[in-house]
Amino acid sequence: MKELKRFCSFLVLAILFISCDKTTDFYTIQGEAQGSTYSIKYIASEEKVTKNQIDSLLTAFDLSLSTYRPDSKISKINAGDSTVVVDDFFTETFQLSNQIYKETNGLFDPTIGVLVNAYGFGPNKKHQDLALKQIDSLLQFVGFNKIALNANKTISKKYNQTFIDFNAIAQGYSVDVVVNYLKSKGIENAIVEIGGELFALGKNTIDNKNWVVGIDDPLQKPEERTLIAKVNLENLGMATSGNYRKVMIDEKTGKKFVHIINPKTGLAQKNNVLSATVLSKSSGLSDGYATAFMLMSLEESKVFLQKHPELYVMLLYSDSDNKMQQFTTENFNSLIID
Repeated sequence: MKELKRFCSFLVLAILFISCDKTTDFYTIQGEAQGSTYSIKYIASEEKVTKNQIDSLLTAFDLSLSTYRPDSKISKINAGDSTVVVDDFFTETFQLSNQIYKETNGLFDPTIGVLVNAYGFGPNKKHQDLALKQIDSLLQFVGFNKIALNANKTISKKYNQTFIDFNAIAQGYSVDVVVNYLKSKGIENAIVEIGGELFALGKNTIDNKNWVVGIDDPLQKPEERTLIAKVNLENLGMATSGNYRKVMIDEKTGKKFVHIINPKTGLAQKNNVLSATVLSKSSGLSDGYATAFMLMSLEESKVFLQKHPELYVMLLYSDSDNKMQQFTTENFNSLIID
């Protein structure tokens, strides 16, 4: 009888072991979105998410927030339609933007769109030769405190000319949207990248390590791929902003304009900060903060980061000899792979 009990116990344990020992594998989804590309890699015992599902999700996102689609909610609002009822994508992006706007004393401001368009970085791609008087006249329409999200989910604008442009945060937030969708399907370990912004969910459990991500050298030649550092990521979003990525050239004068515009001066600003890489609990937040750091001086960024220990940051900047230097927070250093 004892032997029979032992055999039955062994049989039960064996069955339990076999039922729990499901083979896991990498599943990869790639495609195009937001004028760029996306890549998703998740770990599961079976396919849980398809490309069609992701494409549908990102299309719905664009129909809310893309200034490049005339049929999107944001485009209709910018065109003066005050009856548009915004969705959760718009609401969440508005709230994240408002948070960073207040924390950075207005350096991060999505109503900079009227100047983004004037400089030729908007949907029409037409650059205007702006005099200071013209810049000043456009600045009156800039200010996130000049728009409001109403209780009935409509948007009010103090000036009809105010143009809302969430592009400095929307791509990062779209990563968060996809990550939350993966979570809803029971996926616990994945890495999602859209247009260079990403989120590392959980770990690479197949190789028994954290997700590893490289940070590009902002001074590299277009035909080369040089990394400044590699970092271990787990449940963190990452975004990088840099003036080296987008430059507009005036066809008449040959003058170059960087794509990051100071909402206080209206000027396309380029300082000695070459790039800002930010890690945080949200890719959307990382995206917005990275843009703000490109407008701050190095010393201003250091003071700001003392008040925000939750941010992991690497700033690459040029010194007085025009040589690239690094500033990293201590928590960022703890993630770097030697």
